[in-house]
Amino acid sequence: MRRVIEGVCGAPVIEAETQPGGFSPGVAARVCCADGSRWFVKAASAELNPDAPRFHRREASVLAGMDSLIAAGRLPVPRLRGTAELGPWFALVVDDVDGNQPSLPWQDDQLDRVLAAVDRLAHALTPAPVALPAIERRMESNFTGWRTLARTPGDDRIDPWSRARLTELADLEASWTAHARGDTLLHGDIRADNLLLTGDGVVVVDWPHACVGAAFVDLVFFAPSVAMQGGPEPAALLARSAAGRGVGRDALAAVVCALAGFFVEGSLQPSPPGLPTLRGFQAAQGEFACRWLATLL
Repeated sequence: MRRVIEGVCGAPVIEAETQPGGFSPGVAARVCCADGSRWFVKAASAELNPDAPRFHRREASVLAGMDSLIAAGRLPVPRLRGTAELGPWFALVVDDVDGNQPSLPWQDDQLDRVLAAVDRLAHALTPAPVALPAIERRMESNFTGWRTLARTPGDDRIDPWSRARLTELADLEASWTAHARGDTLLHGDIRADNLLLTGDGVVVVDWPHACVGAAFVDLVFFAPSVAMQGGPEPAALLARSAAGRGVGRDALAAVVCALAGFFVEGSLQPSPPGLPTLRGFQAAQGEFACRWLATLL
């Protein structure tokens, strides 16, 4: 598999530096080749986690569809340079980005740069330039958390505030699709570990969850992780973004409700293969999402 990847890179890899963060089980490394070229390689085997290669294939397809906009400098996204496949393995090779993840806890100046980049993406990706599933199709099986939990209301693993309101939350959750529809290509998973700060901007990486919906949804998905990692509360975060300032309270409440249910219900499940830290991360985000939701009801 290494030889196949090197074939895409165009020269033998002489140095590889594993990158921290993220939840993809497998290789995530900045590499230097014998000809001096530098690339970022992400690879996974279905033997470790059956979903990881599928996500990598999906990301490769999304990047390929946005390539003309990326090449023209209209999107702060690394270009796809090729893919490699052998047996259960799948890899993608993209441009190496000379940047660093945001400092945590969040710093205001860095957060402002990220929010500007998110607004830039929303502007450039409306209408969506790539035919991708609508968000209601992409997330229909995930955003059912409260309705699932309402079937076992006595589960004492659920926090008391949510447990007392399961019926109300389940009803509100069911309305999220009507509010999340739109024609913007969304990243779907913006977090600190999917962002790189460079000398002159911000680059947004990891696109397997891209879909089409309302522009404010990316900010809703982003906000709990920011609060969890020392940044402003979600309402304050949305007020600092053009897309966030334009959303109505009913739409916001419905989508936040669906996201909170996803985190809370997901955090109670066994860990997926090769992803031992995912459930704890979901639980922490679920706590902040529920706190946000309580201010909207």
